[in-house]
Amino acid sequence: MSRPLRGIGVGGGSAVGPVARMAPAPALPAPRPVTDPAAEAAAVRAALAAVVTDLNERAARTSGPGSEVLAAQAVMAADPILADEAAALAEQGTDGAYALTAVFDGFRTALAAAGGYFAERTADLDDLRDRAVAHLLGLPVPGLPDPGHPYVLVADDLAPADTALLDPERVLALVTVRGGPTSHTAILAKALGVPAVVGCAGAMELADGRQVLVHGADGVVEPDPSPEAVDRAAAHERRRRERSAGFQGPGRTADGHPVALLVNLGAPHELPGAAAADAEGVGLFRTEFLFLDRAEAPGLAEQAAAYRQVFAAFAGRRVVVRTLDAGADKPLPFATSTDEENPALGIRGLRTAARDPQLLETQLAAIAAAAADSTAQVWVMAPMVSVPREAAEFAARVRAHGLPLAGAMIEVPAAALRTDRLAPVCDFFSVGTNDLAQYAFAADRTLGSLAELLDPWQPALLGLVATAAGSAAEHGRPIGVCGEAAADPALALVLVGLGITSLSAAPASLPDVRAVLAAHTLAECRELAELALLADDAATARDTVRSRMAGRSEELPPAAV
Repeated sequence: MSRPLRGIGVGGGSAVGPVARMAPAPALPAPRPVTDPAAEAAAVRAALAAVVTDLNERAARTSGPGSEVLAAQAVMAADPILADEAAALAEQGTDGAYALTAVFDGFRTALAAAGGYFAERTADLDDLRDRAVAHLLGLPVPGLPDPGHPYVLVADDLAPADTALLDPERVLALVTVRGGPTSHTAILAKALGVPAVVGCAGAMELADGRQVLVHGADGVVEPDPSPEAVDRAAAHERRRRERSAGFQGPGRTADGHPVALLVNLGAPHELPGAAAADAEGVGLFRTEFLFLDRAEAPGLAEQAAAYRQVFAAFAGRRVVVRTLDAGADKPLPFATSTDEENPALGIRGLRTAARDPQLLETQLAAIAAAAADSTAQVWVMAPMVSVPREAAEFAARVRAHGLPLAGAMIEVPAAALRTDRLAPVCDFFSVGTNDLAQYAFAADRTLGSLAELLDPWQPALLGLVATAAGSAAEHGRPIGVCGEAAADPALALVLVGLGITSLSAAPASLPDVRAVLAAHTLAECRELAELALLADDAATARDTVRSRMAGRSEELPPAAV
């Protein structure tokens, strides 16, 4: 068997099948002289218009997140600045294909320099550029392969226009060289329930037709797997599905220790599925969807109406509302500055309230208004809390609005190391493992090349979680995990062993987590946590824990090494 490839696992389960690689982008021909600049400019505009029409038609044929992503990409392609700049170059005598390429690449450079969320959108621009050039040259538009049988899709990166139309009956798994845990590929793979590995260096070296076994939970791709490995993976998948179907209700360990299982919620279209899930509530309600892509902040009435819908859907259950997490990968013209040299370390999260206190005041008033006529248990927490003073001031503002429970996100090392000082003023905590890993390892969370450092199994990261959980327990404060780590069943056991009291993840992840908790005692969770903390690196921690689990119950096979 060839050496396994590793990346970032962003979709659970496993799948085996032949590789089919994405069709390449159209190659630019040699520049040609432009004899009719006006016609060339018109052709450029027509190519962009064709891309917009195609994307809108695709959006109309889909629904949910796929449709929204395609519609958003169509808006990007319809930006008049793109068309005007490319047409201007054509009118000056530049070959239309080169004019389009130059303008898109200029926008791409600006987005890449902005980092975070914007850097991940560079794949969108690459796709729009390639589609526009293909239309201009009369070439086939790059897209998904169609080998005539189910396959494992391998690509350098996937654009929204492609991922939105993936058929899970045909695409068995996704593997990309680029991309991060918050990329469109990751988001849509989870929505489709397709195993996926992103940030997987060397993936494009896998030839079409080559058999691979993709472990979505571990971020491992096994080329040329042995029949025994395939049989083990298939048997594990069957056991996993059967086991998950056999457990319902509140989360708890085999000896009855309660672990609240909650869902993450971040957009209106997710609400029906989240509310229908077998969950005890919402562990992370991201409110940014109300603020993004706007010139001005939404008013109190608009916000209250949106929050009221969520609270009504989760009547009687917990809803943990995170206040606006603007800045870094979510810049807003009315809340953040555009001239920060390092936005990830700048004015973001709760820090924006210092710049515009009324922004937070309006949001808290809206949450309070929506909670007043609801039976939902509304908890409110602040993102990017760093020092006790910030936590105290936030909690006071929350309680001044009549909201009884105020908490803080633990996503910077300073907060994890000083949770004991935050606890006297906070009612609860929630650990954001994605950002905590980014800041602990000084590693941009969007860079696939830093996948090893961003792995939630990193012992140093788990050590920070253990420190925070220990301090929370000493003060009788609940502490949850709402990052990617909560969706990994094996890691969920470790987190519980470290002292985490609730886990919040995508609805599709909860059955596996519930089942594996029910098969292990709290003492066993603590033993697994100790093994992970003693490991030298993430891969060793993961493999050691999974091997111990497999040795006891055969519920999880050891990860590929």
